[in-house]
Amino acid sequence: MRKIGGCDLSLVLLAISFSVLFAPVLSDLVISKVDRRVDLTSQHVRLFTTLKVENNGTDSVSEVLLPFPDHQSKNLAFLTATTTEEKGKSKSSSQALPIKVVNPEGMPISLAWYSASLPKELGKGGQLTLEIRAVFTHALRPFPEKITQADAQLVVFQDSAYYLSPYVVKAQSFTVKLPEPRVESYTKLENAKLSGSEIKYGPYENIPPFSYTPIVVHFASNGPFAVAKDLVREIEISHWGNVQITEHYNLIHAGAESIGEFSRLDYQARPYLRGASAFRHLIAKLPPRAHSVYYRDEIGNISTSNLWGDSTKTLLEIEPRYPLFGGWKTSFTIGYGLPLHDFLFQSEGQRFLNISFGSPMNELVIDNLIVKVILPEGSKDITVSVPFPIKEWQEMKFSHLDMVGRPVVVLEKTNVVPEHNQYFQVKYRFNNLSLFREPLMLISGFFFLFVACIIYTHADFTISKSSASYVAKLQWDEVQTAIQQFQGVMSRCLAIHDKLEASLRDLSRTGDAQACKAARKAADSSLKELSKELKSLLAFLQSSPQAAQILPKVDELVVKEKELQEKLMLKHSIVVDAFEKRSGGRDTESRVASIQQKITALRLEVDDLLEVIDEI
Repeated sequence: MRKIGGCDLSLVLLAISFSVLFAPVLSDLVISKVDRRVDLTSQHVRLFTTLKVENNGTDSVSEVLLPFPDHQSKNLAFLTATTTEEKGKSKSSSQALPIKVVNPEGMPISLAWYSASLPKELGKGGQLTLEIRAVFTHALRPFPEKITQADAQLVVFQDSAYYLSPYVVKAQSFTVKLPEPRVESYTKLENAKLSGSEIKYGPYENIPPFSYTPIVVHFASNGPFAVAKDLVREIEISHWGNVQITEHYNLIHAGAESIGEFSRLDYQARPYLRGASAFRHLIAKLPPRAHSVYYRDEIGNISTSNLWGDSTKTLLEIEPRYPLFGGWKTSFTIGYGLPLHDFLFQSEGQRFLNISFGSPMNELVIDNLIVKVILPEGSKDITVSVPFPIKEWQEMKFSHLDMVGRPVVVLEKTNVVPEHNQYFQVKYRFNNLSLFREPLMLISGFFFLFVACIIYTHADFTISKSSASYVAKLQWDEVQTAIQQFQGVMSRCLAIHDKLEASLRDLSRTGDAQACKAARKAADSSLKELSKELKSLLAFLQSSPQAAQILPKVDELVVKEKELQEKLMLKHSIVVDAFEKRSGGRDTESRVASIQQKITALRLEVDDLLEVIDEI
């Protein structure tokens, strides 16, 4: 038993066969001829069916039932029916018929039933022609489900060679149109013929009701399987002359999953051989006078796009940052402005927006589409008219200079195809005086700003230089400056200490006693200079009343640093003398170790005092 596209086709067909075998026959209507044509040239599977219906019963008929198997109905995105009534050799003009979901009694539950209501009842002996158009999404299953970069994409389509109908069918045929002549396999039945990129089944005559003969076509299809998992389309109306459209796409290649490594070199050299299953660009057909068009993602503006147009359309060619293979994803945003007078009209005191519903990209399948119509602040009595079923609710959005927020009409629909890109209307009432709300707010804001500036420039907010608080602030600033200078002197003293320690390490490594003595001499000179600077700073701090809080810590730090300096000099002298006299022994090492312990402890105390002074 062969499994195709993750679905056990045999079990599905078995369930359908058992269901239809015992289904009742609707004998009043007879279909004299059925002509079915399915277009598989893109990921949108479009099925066109022409039915010539006759009423052979005694009662008038007001509807025609249209059944679909469950595995097809779950992917059914769009269904329309038009009729042409026939009387002899004359034909009336066609008109669209209302379609609704029904559950006829006694009919198989494994089928989904739709009813096309006739414009008037079809009497005994009456005839009419129905044109049925159905569009399916995700009806083509990749097989194999995983391919490499160099492989072509193969898909499977399944249907019935006979028209599934509760009525007797006298004659019928079925034509399958493929994107290219390459066909891996197809179900071979009586009167089945492959010619180029078309497979024709039939004609078949006198087929009983609920006949179902499965067929499977396995063929190559490298067209773009671009699926928008989510699309949020924002339409913002400004009565100052613009309609701003912003569309946020979350896109995936829903074809056969790409496995293995991707070679950019091979793709660039032979894109139609080493990337046949990838899609490189999408075309967005925008309204003719679209302006301020942009295309960007989370990183920023994407320059790989082209825009051209004429008096009837504007075309935006979108090329992602990288080619999309099966399973690969990308997200981006496009936006553009439209002239307000092309889409917003007035009638009987109401304004109404008339604009298209779906995406401007005809190659897309949209799993979930949300359209947000953002109306101007102050809009009321809002009504929506959409030519197909949708979910609808309202919310509020706050933008610049808004006081109560802007009403937002939210429309949501799943399983959207290009046939849904029809015009819909949003009607509302708006007081023209509300147009001046934001300009008056801006004028008032600037007026009060200028008044505040005039008051500020003519008022004196300075603090008197003779006041006690001002003098205290100046004195504290001087103390802070002196403390910063004191910290700098201490930091330089500690740096000299570190150089002396380094000279002793160099002495033990190189044995150059003269260099060590020179370092000691330079340190003595630098410390004397720093002592002079320190003396003047201490004199200032001792004389300033603002330094009373920090002065004890400063004095303590000076004492500790002096003691540290003495211990370090003593250690230096002992080590150099022992080196020159070659008298190093256990007694000398003991003395040096004892002094080093005191140096380490004093250095920690000095560092702690520096941190305390810095915090104060």
